[in-house]
Amino acid sequence: MYIQFSWLLDPLDGDSILMNFFLPIWYVLIFLMGATVGSFLNVCIHRLPYEKSIFWPLGSHCGHCLQRIRWFDNIPLLSYWLLRGRCRKCKHPFSIRYFFVELFTACSFVGLFYLEIVRNVHDIKLFKDQAFWIEAGAIPVAGWIFFGYHAILLSFLIVISFCDLEHQEIPLAIPVTGMFFGLTGALLWAWPWPYTPAEAIPKNFQPAPWWAGAANQGPLLGLFPGPVWFPLPEWLGAGGNWQTGLATSFAGMLAGTFLLRAVRFCFGVGRGIEGLGMGDADLMLMAGAFLGWQVIFVAFFVSVVPGLFFGIGQLVFKGNQTLPFGPSLALGVVITWLCWRWINPFCQPFLADGLVMLFLGGGCAVFLLIAGFILGAVRGRAPEESGQHP
Repeated sequence: MYIQFSWLLDPLDGDSILMNFFLPIWYVLIFLMGATVGSFLNVCIHRLPYEKSIFWPLGSHCGHCLQRIRWFDNIPLLSYWLLRGRCRKCKHPFSIRYFFVELFTACSFVGLFYLEIVRNVHDIKLFKDQAFWIEAGAIPVAGWIFFGYHAILLSFLIVISFCDLEHQEIPLAIPVTGMFFGLTGALLWAWPWPYTPAEAIPKNFQPAPWWAGAANQGPLLGLFPGPVWFPLPEWLGAGGNWQTGLATSFAGMLAGTFLLRAVRFCFGVGRGIEGLGMGDADLMLMAGAFLGWQVIFVAFFVSVVPGLFFGIGQLVFKGNQTLPFGPSLALGVVITWLCWRWINPFCQPFLADGLVMLFLGGGCAVFLLIAGFILGAVRGRAPEESGQHP
């Protein structure tokens, strides 16, 4: 039997039927799953800013005539164009956002699967060893856990971004719910999963000062980019236990929320107005539960770059209107975690030195205060409310 059919699985045969057939099937299935998830995300985006339940009333309804949308008019991606973007009964137009969210979620899921599992951007040894079978479409269980865990985070970031864009508000229920998903994943698959602690820690590792550069490289990346601290404190053991997972996730939550609140406070003192909303801090709190504090710390600075482009677009199309920073933060988080394999070698020496981190934190606070005062002097401070109403 092996002799007869071995040509199907021959790793030297680039035209293997399995390698050209089964993996594209997964792409199609994941695309369809992403479109279906995007349809549910549309419900969340539409209802949660108004504090409505996403489970009741069941099914989708037209926001104009309140009539229930039948299942054949609620097929992701297709129904919007079959109905020409209008309700079948009252002919009221639907927002193009419904189609765009479904398409964006579907494409994002396929891209995430391709990058994390097929291309193995995190350089996971298990995926590297099984690269031939993955390309043939035989995805290991660990691969589905990797993809599923991060797809959940991506879904929460999509909902948050569109809520912030449409309403300039991030409903608290979204990041709080996401936080529990992140904590659950941290408890079930604590760092260094899918490695064992012995596999993840470099042999003969000796902590070195930050100026030693490559000599102070950290551990291998797992589902979580790193532990709460490296080397791990003795009370956490060697890693791979619920204590390490809880500490890593909890540290990410604290870093996310306190970093954004500190920025908001420092800029507010200098400028006299709020630089960031409380929802932005909640977003980073949730992302920290999924990824740990190191990624969150770097992601905040990465998010400044897309924030500049969003700001220019905001000025061009909407004038001097308040810029929602949630989408920029979400994009910064995604870029940082997908590129952490290349970012980490440059950041690890600094992130592993408590004194350097304290110095950087203090320096950033001083910079924000000075920047706030300069902006206040150039553009004027926000007028204080008198408390009198006309």
